[in-house]
Amino acid sequence: MNTQRCIELSRLQALSLALLAGLSLGGCELADTEATTNVERPQVVATSTILADLTQAVGGDNIEVVSILQPGDDPHIYEPVPRDTIAIEQADLIFYNGFNLEPELIRLISGTGSDSPKVAVGEVAEPLSFQYQGQTQPDPHVWGDVENAIAMVAAIRNSLIELDPESAADYTANAAQLTAQLIELDAWIEQQIATIPPEQRRLVTTHDAFQYYTEAYGLEVLGTLIGISTEEQPSAQTVQRLVESIKAAGVPAIFAETTINPQLIRTVAEEAGVRLAEQELYSDSIGASGSPGDSYVDMQVSNT
Repeated sequence: MNTQRCIELSRLQALSLALLAGLSLGGCELADTEATTNVERPQVVATSTILADLTQAVGGDNIEVVSILQPGDDPHIYEPVPRDTIAIEQADLIFYNGFNLEPELIRLISGTGSDSPKVAVGEVAEPLSFQYQGQTQPDPHVWGDVENAIAMVAAIRNSLIELDPESAADYTANAAQLTAQLIELDAWIEQQIATIPPEQRRLVTTHDAFQYYTEAYGLEVLGTLIGISTEEQPSAQTVQRLVESIKAAGVPAIFAETTINPQLIRTVAEEAGVRLAEQELYSDSIGASGSPGDSYVDMQVSNT
């Protein structure tokens, strides 16, 4: 890591710490659905860890955030359990990503008898598309482009103000502070990618979760083992084509992801004769507390 990158990274980390201190989160982690609800504060359920992180940053101490998915959980294949139903039915506000990122949770939310607002936060973004079984569908991994995350923060802020207008000033200030941090993050990612020679700006991962990131920051997805959803399983032909593409392109390393068993991509690396990067990419979830990607900002920094 060069000196300039270290300086810029330290600045981003300092901003992240300042944001947390300013919001006075009081050690509030991404509470699981067994957490005790504080009846004096609105309870906001978020389906994903990324949404929960952004929601907590905007809501601060004024809300109780319950994250159904925990760090490392895969939203594509997650099966709800009874406590998830209880959390959703007790929620004052429900945030989910949408674009079918978390299909079983979306079905659960749609089927609940709760009258609480249900907001597809990720659907504020203009979706990129992919082909699946002959149909064009929206790619749900919108947070890969930080500009989309900024739009998501605005949607979260607006929903919280509508739910709890007495705390509108706090939500507005917190969202503005987070947005400023995200604007700087967006510029920082562009600067880092610009240091990579154009012919080397290629990415090989387990599943196709980085289309927004690569489109926004000028990289190319050389190949993936599986498509948008981790429900898919790669065929032997898919694996062989990816191995041949890696060899032909001279890619020096490929990446596993934190939410997916790395064995398949490890096999590809061995057959292609390339290195499997030690640092896994954060795709569908932030990392556990204390990991390099334990917030949305930190996961983007780690991936870059």
